[in-house]
Amino acid sequence: MISATLDRTRAPGLTARRSALVAAALVAIGVLSLFGGARYGLMLAIGLGFGIALEGLRFGFAGPWRAMILRREPAGILAQLLSIALVSIVAIPLLSSHPGELTGAQAPIGWAMVGGAFVFGAAMQVVLGCGSGTLVNAGSGNPIGLLALPFFAIGSFAGAYGLIWWTGLGALPILRLSGWGGLGVTLVLLGITAAVFYRLGAPEARRLPRRYVIAALVLALLAIANLMVAGQPWGVVYGLGLWVAKGAQGLGMDLSGSAFWTAPGSVTRLHESLLTDYTSLTDLGLIAGAFGVASWRRGGLAQPLPRYPARAWVATIVAGFLLGYSSRLAFGCNVGAFFSGISTGSLHGWVWFAAAFAGAALGIRLRPHLGLEAAK
Repeated sequence: MISATLDRTRAPGLTARRSALVAAALVAIGVLSLFGGARYGLMLAIGLGFGIALEGLRFGFAGPWRAMILRREPAGILAQLLSIALVSIVAIPLLSSHPGELTGAQAPIGWAMVGGAFVFGAAMQVVLGCGSGTLVNAGSGNPIGLLALPFFAIGSFAGAYGLIWWTGLGALPILRLSGWGGLGVTLVLLGITAAVFYRLGAPEARRLPRRYVIAALVLALLAIANLMVAGQPWGVVYGLGLWVAKGAQGLGMDLSGSAFWTAPGSVTRLHESLLTDYTSLTDLGLIAGAFGVASWRRGGLAQPLPRYPARAWVATIVAGFLLGYSSRLAFGCNVGAFFSGISTGSLHGWVWFAAAFAGAALGIRLRPHLGLEAAK
């Protein structure tokens, strides 16, 4: 009886907070569209959509990989592959027919890329979040995500600073699958990969839950919208590094020693508002979307601080930095390299997937030794 009374007392306040969240999101999109341009407002809205979908449907990339490695549950990975296939059906033909207007997530396969992907896979299992997952975790108030995110951004900046040296260790030319033939090969490879995970999975865990199917469809639609509005695929890592680069420049740091940050495109973005950088807008929207869903559910973001030993918190900081550094060397995270790379026909996305998955198996086994709870 007392509990029911308290629920009724809290209900008006919770409803008001939820209304305020919706109003704030609409105002932010409207103001950005009015003063910056409709395209920037749309990109913020797309970012919000990503955050709402990932947090709202409790879907991601690191978690399903962990479920497959630990418990042979393939459903999450199958949903990821389904979403990638849906995007590729639209993206690969579009890229071929609009070469001057749209660009894919294409990158060369090299030693640094493979090593970076492996390290990223391990680090993301240490903090239980990939690029988008760390943003979602931070937005929803998760203490590990909140601690890892700033070091992820610093690592992204540092990795980009010396990226040219790393790529000089050796890399192939950019290899991509284009046109209808490329689409066909991509879909066949996705089908074979899905069949392998399906066969390796436990029979009772092969069925895709409805929320996974919905998540796959929603992410595909948002990723296609990202490509068509921004002219580039969904990404995460560049935006985080840019935030730190702008801060470093503002503090007087000389970036002229970095071929990456002195490239024409980067110089332009360093001198413009973050609200005109498409990746930054989707990153900010993703954090805000996750924040909104978490606040909607709980009426607040308070989460108990895990009782980890000091070495676990140090490991979170190191892993956060490695997430940023390694993903820059690998030309993206689960979003920019795996999801967007494969769906826009880049062969580096497939190599990234294999290397990162191997790294994830190592990262899962490292967690208990670092003082973190056993991964679930």
